[in-house]
Amino acid sequence: MSRGRGRPRNPGTDRVILKAALELFIERGFEGTSIEQIAKQAGVGKLTVYRRWAGKEELLPHAIEELVAQAVPWPSDEEIAAASPSDLVEAALDAAAATASDSRFRALIARVLGSSVSNPALMAAYWKHYLLPRRELTKRLLGRAQEQGTVPADADLDVLIDMMAGAVMYRVLQPDPPDRTQMVRFLRHVYRQVGLLAT
Repeated sequence: MSRGRGRPRNPGTDRVILKAALELFIERGFEGTSIEQIAKQAGVGKLTVYRRWAGKEELLPHAIEELVAQAVPWPSDEEIAAASPSDLVEAALDAAAATASDSRFRALIARVLGSSVSNPALMAAYWKHYLLPRRELTKRLLGRAQEQGTVPADADLDVLIDMMAGAVMYRVLQPDPPDRTQMVRFLRHVYRQVGLLAT
């Protein structure tokens, strides 16, 4: 969590820092990225970065989200309760395919997977603040689909989530990754298999 002390933060400065951090992380990985380098690339002083984040273990999960969260619209609890799961998935399908077929996303996944071993603290922070809340939303979406009968009542929702996430990661890391059109087709197959889209 960012520190939020001192005078009010400038959202524009935050975005510049996060963009620089993301670019450096994708290019150099966790070990090759420093606060000094991030500050230099962002055109700000180190203290400006440290006023916002305690260190790169705290900053980089936020930077990773810059690419992931802004591109794909995630439904709120209210939307999940009110709308059909298939309608929500259909609405997000094209944006999800665009993100998954982006070469930066492919490079980011490779860096994140590598960091899960070399820097577990980074992965723990990313899991706690971003992946776990998103996982819970997905579980609620699958639960709604269970209520509607499109997902089997005895399905293990955690397993289904792992299957969907694993399928996407496996596909984008292949030597010949799919383009946007191919990714839309692939995601449709994945979501149909678990019962989130009509066959």
